[in-house]
Amino acid sequence: MPEVDEQAQAAAHGLPAPPRDLTEVECRVLGSLIEKDRTTPQNYPLTLNALRVACNQSTNRDPVVDYDDRTIEAALGSLRERGLTRIVYSPTNRATKYRHVLDEHLRLTPAELALLGVLLLRGPQTVGELKSRAERGHGFGDLAEAQATVDGLISRPAGALVVRLDRRPGQKDARYRHLLAPLDGGADVTPGPARSEPAASTAEPTETNAQTIAPIASLTEQPATAPPPPAPTAAPSPAPAPLGPDQADLLLAEIARLEGELAQLRAEFEQFRAAFDPP
Repeated sequence: MPEVDEQAQAAAHGLPAPPRDLTEVECRVLGSLIEKDRTTPQNYPLTLNALRVACNQSTNRDPVVDYDDRTIEAALGSLRERGLTRIVYSPTNRATKYRHVLDEHLRLTPAELALLGVLLLRGPQTVGELKSRAERGHGFGDLAEAQATVDGLISRPAGALVVRLDRRPGQKDARYRHLLAPLDGGADVTPGPARSEPAASTAEPTETNAQTIAPIASLTEQPATAPPPPAPTAAPSPAPAPLGPDQADLLLAEIARLEGELAQLRAEFEQFRAAFDPP
């Protein structure tokens, strides 16, 4: 990404520059507050205990963590100093509660906030994954609408909040990552909105390609008596995506129904066998 004076760029649009150095804990705390704000507004803002449970839950999180109260309190203090969270005091409840103000701070739309929250909680994802996982926080009409929202976060005049990662070998779709925390040292990024894929190159083979082609060419030069090369092994199937809470509940209900039908069939079979077996 080109180096720019983000302070001046953001100030030109009347906004503060977006943070670039949030820690893993701060990202998880901020993402959890955004998620609960969008999905369970009746239980929001969150107490420290509720926020700890939200950060450490095993669904819709990558990686799964086990933060204690002290760790979360430290992250809340740092986020509050940056103007990203606030303390909420209630005369009817003595428990201190917390809420995020990221959308107010950076002037984000509900759609942008929902996508950014999912990126903070799940790491790099494709547009299809973002659309599906942000559904409870904001319903996108189609994939094109989700892609347009991602592109808007990339080309944001006051400072990009999302970056497109180059596809790795074997990957079908590009992934996107938030820019509120430092990028990994080896991350390959493409600035700007999604681009069309370049046409296949017709240039001469490079040295690296020649090293790959040479063993293939040598196979055609082997004598007829040479043993055939070993058959390639099939690539392992990718691990299935984790089930969401609603999908898990439906699956458990279906298992319970099938177990009930199996028990009924067994009982009918025993009755049938008792009727025909000799005493």
